[in-house]
Amino acid sequence: MDVHLRDLRYFLAVADELHFTRAAQRLFVSQPALSRQIQVLEQHVRAPLFARGPRGVSLTAAGRALVPYARSTVATWDEAQSAVAEAVATDSRTIRVGMSIGVGRGLIPAAVEVFEQRHPGFTVEFQQTSFDDRTAGLTSGATDLAFCWLPLPEDSGLRHRVLLSEERHLALPVSHPLTARSELTMADLYDEPFLALPESNGSLRDYWLAVDARHGHPVRIGAVVHGPEEAVEALGRGLGVALISAGNAEIYRRPEYVVRPVRGLPPGELAIAWRSGDPRPAVHDFVLACVEAARQVHPAADTSAREAGTPTAAAG
Repeated sequence: MDVHLRDLRYFLAVADELHFTRAAQRLFVSQPALSRQIQVLEQHVRAPLFARGPRGVSLTAAGRALVPYARSTVATWDEAQSAVAEAVATDSRTIRVGMSIGVGRGLIPAAVEVFEQRHPGFTVEFQQTSFDDRTAGLTSGATDLAFCWLPLPEDSGLRHRVLLSEERHLALPVSHPLTARSELTMADLYDEPFLALPESNGSLRDYWLAVDARHGHPVRIGAVVHGPEEAVEALGRGLGVALISAGNAEIYRRPEYVVRPVRGLPPGELAIAWRSGDPRPAVHDFVLACVEAARQVHPAADTSAREAGTPTAAAG
């Protein structure tokens, strides 16, 4: 059986005081209880640690040998506890924000600045996820908030606040014949192979394939992409075309593709999302910071009444 850390602390107190009564007082235990624990420790190490005689208490050779190791063990554990406490305290002052694609638009610096004014000492940590994770870490608990394009999954128990709306444009390889057109319609695209999000994205995948605007025409999938750089590579290889928000077209501007507006498509909506049961004030303040930042960088955006949520399965 392993030795308890408490027994090492008791041993060190007696070794320091060389007096059981004073050591017991220092430890706030009774002297008989202290004596019993020292006896237990001696049984564990199979050697007497203290010599008791007319002149008082002294360390035996075994006791003297144990002292530096006991001090090191106790000190290491104390340091470990401090490190854990510091990590917990740091984590409680950290807001983790997920995203599967760059946000840009000046939103993040403005939101962080507003948030840190309200919560000095907090850290905002950003995490990039793949397209396979539709909620950018919220469902798994890896993040506290996430920048997400709507729609969110149904029955997810998430709430969101729309930050801005942007037109959906079409990205297509530079050599594509449709680049000669200044504007496109969905009818122009019915027979085009599209780059698609993974099937796990459900309604979000359908949204960026514009399924609702196809009037029953089936979608041709040219490739499934799992991240923005993979999408750019697929465009460069001519594997398909892809719908992209106007803002992301600027963020991911590359020579491999060009962008054209698509007439008649409703705009995409970028939102900040969080778990509906999260009670932490810092989480909700970051949402407000994002709303304020959106108003700063996009003054025309109306986010005053754009909060919504998806019900949990239990809520129906």
